[in-house]
Amino acid sequence: MKLDEILRHPEGKTLEYKRDLSSPGPALRTLVAFANAAGGRLIIGVADASRAVVGVSQPLDLEERIASLVADSIEPRLLPEIEIVPWRKLYVVIVTVHPSALRPHHLRSEGPARGTYVRLGSTNRAADAALIGELSRRVGAEGFDEEPLADLDSEAIDFGAASQCFAEH
Repeated sequence: MKLDEILRHPEGKTLEYKRDLSSPGPALRTLVAFANAAGGRLIIGVADASRAVVGVSQPLDLEERIASLVADSIEPRLLPEIEIVPWRKLYVVIVTVHPSALRPHHLRSEGPARGTYVRLGSTNRAADAALIGELSRRVGAEGFDEEPLADLDSEAIDFGAASQCFAEH
């Protein structure tokens, strides 16, 4: 997708704009949230509300800084695509994250319990323990009903309810 097409869209589940990377924390939370959900694009050099392209100075340095921040700050390792895109006489940096098979990802500095984020609309939200567990299960394509319950035996089965459920079979 070309930049002019992207700029037509407001921030949402898979798209976030940042004017700059002066404070990397929010951008890193966004990348973690994208990896833990449907993926997405972080566009640096675009004003959030107006979607006006303000550009970035030193795009090559910014690309290297983003790569270092991601490598040093996110666990498990995340490998986003980082692209420098020209826009008239300016440059923007687009960081694309695909849904990760290694999720849940988290910010190393906050740890798994506090640093795991998901995307809710156009915002990032900290995941609670139940959601972190669900993210882990989704990777293995296991639902809660497929987890072993080692402390239960055959006496725990409600055979009356099972018989009703399978009566026609």
